[in-house]
Amino acid sequence: MKNNNQLPLAGVRVVDFGQQIAGPAVAMTLADLGATVVHIDPPEGPLWDHPANAILNRNKSSIRLDLKTESGLSQALALITKADVVIESFRPGVMKRLGVDFSELRLERPELITLSVPGFASNDELRREWKATEAVVAATCGAFTDMGFNRVLMGLNPSFSPLPLGSSYATSLAASSVVFALTEREKTGRGDSIEVPVASALMEGLSYNSYVIEGLPDRYKTMREHEIEHRKTNDIPMDLSYQQLQEYLDPFYRTYECADGRMFYCVCPSHRNHAKRALQLLGIYDELLAEGLPDVVDLHQPIAEWEGETSIGVYPLPKKWADIISAKMKKAFLAKTSTEWGVAFGEGQIPGAPHRTTQEWVNDEHTNAAGLIVEVKDPEFGIMKQPGPIAWLEGLTESMLSPRPRKEVSYDQALAELTEVAEQDKVTRPVGADIHPITGNGWLDGLRVLDLTNVIAGPHSTAFLGRFGAEVIKLDPVTPFYDPLIGTLFTFLTNMGKKSALVDITTDEGREVFKRLVRSVDMVVINAPERQIKPLGLDHESLQAINPGVLFCRLDCLGGPLGGPKTDYIGYDDIIQANSGIMSRFGGQKTPEEHAHLGTLDVNCGFAAGLGMAVSLYHKQKTGEATRARTSLSAVTNLAQIPFAFDYQGRAPFNEPSGREALGNHELSHFYQTGQGWIFLDANATELSTLNQIEGLKGILATDDIAGFLTAAFKTAPADYWAEMLQSAGVAAAAPQSIEDLRDRYSRQADGSVGIDKGSFAFSVYPDHPSSHCVTLIDHYAIRPAEATIRAIDSTERFGHSTRVILADAGYSEAEISSMIERKVAGQGWGKEFLPS
Repeated sequence: MKNNNQLPLAGVRVVDFGQQIAGPAVAMTLADLGATVVHIDPPEGPLWDHPANAILNRNKSSIRLDLKTESGLSQALALITKADVVIESFRPGVMKRLGVDFSELRLERPELITLSVPGFASNDELRREWKATEAVVAATCGAFTDMGFNRVLMGLNPSFSPLPLGSSYATSLAASSVVFALTEREKTGRGDSIEVPVASALMEGLSYNSYVIEGLPDRYKTMREHEIEHRKTNDIPMDLSYQQLQEYLDPFYRTYECADGRMFYCVCPSHRNHAKRALQLLGIYDELLAEGLPDVVDLHQPIAEWEGETSIGVYPLPKKWADIISAKMKKAFLAKTSTEWGVAFGEGQIPGAPHRTTQEWVNDEHTNAAGLIVEVKDPEFGIMKQPGPIAWLEGLTESMLSPRPRKEVSYDQALAELTEVAEQDKVTRPVGADIHPITGNGWLDGLRVLDLTNVIAGPHSTAFLGRFGAEVIKLDPVTPFYDPLIGTLFTFLTNMGKKSALVDITTDEGREVFKRLVRSVDMVVINAPERQIKPLGLDHESLQAINPGVLFCRLDCLGGPLGGPKTDYIGYDDIIQANSGIMSRFGGQKTPEEHAHLGTLDVNCGFAAGLGMAVSLYHKQKTGEATRARTSLSAVTNLAQIPFAFDYQGRAPFNEPSGREALGNHELSHFYQTGQGWIFLDANATELSTLNQIEGLKGILATDDIAGFLTAAFKTAPADYWAEMLQSAGVAAAAPQSIEDLRDRYSRQADGSVGIDKGSFAFSVYPDHPSSHCVTLIDHYAIRPAEATIRAIDSTERFGHSTRVILADAGYSEAEISSMIERKVAGQGWGKEFLPS
């Protein structure tokens, strides 16, 4: 048996009824962190027959029960009596109809935590009964329609991606919610009943693709956006080839061919130092200066006040300079191999990485050394390379790196395992008559967080805490490192609910401010590589000396539970997409393409950091020990690729659907054009008889060409007809929606509430946003507890808006504050306008 005594969730007992990916992945995540998990499959085995079950069910004891029989139901209920947490992922109401009623169970045992992860929300009257496969949820949420500017210019709509993004986001959100509920239970004795619809989790994950800023200044529009507008205005077809498209990409945000014929992804826009380092490394910086490369000192001023036409560190660059720089970079990259450039960029602290396949990623020296990939001796596949943990606590990772392989047990063995752990558990929470009544508090009420993060993943992690009641102080430098697109535009999402202060912590006075703020908070959060932590005074000893007991969380790009050759390399979402195989799958190995969704990995890295912080809080509540939570973009790319990110001797080829021509997994799981619009059918061979009963599809059993048959049949009626007919027959299918249509249909003016009661979709419109623009954002509504409160958090305030208040709270007088602002030790803004024009 795996030794999990030192892991933070040791003693927590979970009964996992989950199927497919999301439910089992939540239980896997809890098991990785030390929970004891019994997984229950139906008599015929897992509903998803896939090698990835070896990952999803590691560290678990699995049994098969028939809940439709009296004995099977009785055994399931007996196991639940020993559980702290029960997880299911069926359509709403299925478990209750089978005899497992979460409401009744919690009436008998208010300490129980139940988690439901349905495809669509239980209050989604239109869709809750649909067979909600991964692809059906994605199609309904616009994930196959809104696939980015590249696909628009190439005239590709819909597009398909096999990444299970919905389940990936739902896993991090749901696992976080369970641990937050466990932490609250330590205080009150009460559990909770939580729902996390996969569709709503996916919408939160796609938040950077769905937000709208009315009147957005032209300076933020890319060359691709201008070309799309030009073609629409002049009725020109969207028909760019892949090669033509490359010339519409920013030189610091595109793919280059190298000496070995392989591709390298350079991602260093918006940060002056990164772009300059890249040009110097490539040997073309001085050449560009000689040609008159302009420079703008303050990018946060309105363009009309710039002293030059553009500058490196501006994204997007105007076409003139983009073309000049791209031409020189293309030539320079041909001087070395993609591997050599990977090392040069990494060691030079420049964001960039070679394009690689998922097979290469899984077998890479760094991912294996760092614990991002672990080896498990699976009973079916032998030595199997699997994804490592998605979040961990420093110093408590040893047993996480050697997971126990999945194992089949008897009912008696499963019951005995849960009973033994329950008997050994030292209960520290209120029990019996001491259990608190329902308070309606947020899980994190009273928690104070100091946020030192930037870009997307880091600040998204702390914004995530706000809905649960945490108070977040956002501390930024007086002079920004990033241009307004990344530095300001993204903050409309990442800095919601935070109080903003600008302080130069590199000065002695600023350092004292930092120390005072650390003394006032419970948690400090940053995204940075390991090499920066001690110089910043953020190592464990330094922080504990300032505030004994303070917790810490760190996110980075390539970090894992252990060190590896690339641990200190810096980078963004896009770099891990390139290096882990996502781009090679999406665009094809010879023509890799960024997975169209902005923040594909960033957002989930933020959610995974939320999980890490939840575990850290729980561990402190149980033990009093201050720990350091960790996650990385590399850890969460494995979760997003869980159907592919594994290897073993004899594994089937890595030939999952890839490239721009891919429209599905196979002929029964595929997009088809109908008489009006498209339909995504997500069936399998066992459902051919059911399909044969549907009017218009009769005869499918007699054909040898299923794809040809369906292509012809679906054109005889519109998509809505086929969607209704297939869904009524219990077959997974959906007409693809666009995010724009969903936003138009499900938006309301911001009213101080979270749209949990609105079903699977809810947007809020902020007509009086602090930016002076009308802004529409997705609600923070995916996590839905029955007892704890989820709060609507305030719009993002201007940088430095709360500097005076925060400094006053830290004990500074008005005179001292004014002096610091005058001397630029502190600041109240980055420019004349919140969002510069």
